[in-house]
Amino acid sequence: PGPGATVSDKREGGYRTFQMCERLLPHPAKLANQLLFQIPPDRQAMLIERYYAFDDSFVREVLGKKLSKGTKKDLDDVSIKTGITLKSCRRQFDNFKRVFKVVEELKGPLVENIRQHFLLPDQLARDYAAIVFFANNRFETGKKKLLYLTFQDFAFCGGQLINNWTVGAVDNMMEDMDVDLDKEFLQDLKDLKILITDKDLLDQHKSLVCTALRGKTNVFNEMEANFKNLSRGLVNIAAKLINAKDVRDFFIDLVEKFIEPCRSDKWTSIDVNLYLTHYTNSAHILDTFKYHAVWTRYMGVIKSCILRMYHD
Repeated sequence: PGPGATVSDKREGGYRTFQMCERLLPHPAKLANQLLFQIPPDRQAMLIERYYAFDDSFVREVLGKKLSKGTKKDLDDVSIKTGITLKSCRRQFDNFKRVFKVVEELKGPLVENIRQHFLLPDQLARDYAAIVFFANNRFETGKKKLLYLTFQDFAFCGGQLINNWTVGAVDNMMEDMDVDLDKEFLQDLKDLKILITDKDLLDQHKSLVCTALRGKTNVFNEMEANFKNLSRGLVNIAAKLINAKDVRDFFIDLVEKFIEPCRSDKWTSIDVNLYLTHYTNSAHILDTFKYHAVWTRYMGVIKSCILRMYHD
């Protein structure tokens, strides 16, 4: 509306502009290139960011689920549970699905593809990368034991997996590189079983770790008593990741096999950090153990995830 337009004309014009924008927001690049109305770049960036923003409580309900019609039908319940309007739930869900569909077809780094295609700021692009990654691998996040974990806990862990365990972590022009876990690596993880099946190695590993920990923590006796169970837990998680079902249970397994036992023995986060550091490093000194690269690649992620997940 030009000069002399009434307030209601302006409001009407603003509303029409907004409606036009809303049609273009699913394709942010089109909004940037359209010539119908002049929107300053910083204003465009803000519109895009707000349109793609989501509620942590909403994403927490759908994280790891298939982004399909079935999940969309359940949004009524999610809306009631979270107190977020159904309209907003649908917009957020449709955004997740749209980003998923677009990046599924692209080669190259996931975060970068999302940033360039949807013009999102860095942190939001990382969050969307985690959402896509969780949907693709169908990680279980809704079990009772996992409810204490926030979306940001999962997003952090997802980032660790994307950066270290996907094909793209090794070769960044592969197909689907950042969405799928590196099958060759998952296959190699089975070699780590020697740490628990070879009794001499298991005893040697325990002895090295306990020597390093003695006198450094108040829960040394618990660490020593529980060493073999904890080691079996972590190595078995590794050996089973070649199966999609076990990939899905990754977070449940970390909680049940490691976090809960340590919690019930009153370990602090500092204890957990100390233990995992020595547990990882000591394996490299074992006489007959030769899977060093795979062990480093596996334990680096495990340690980061457990430390992030180890809270009340």
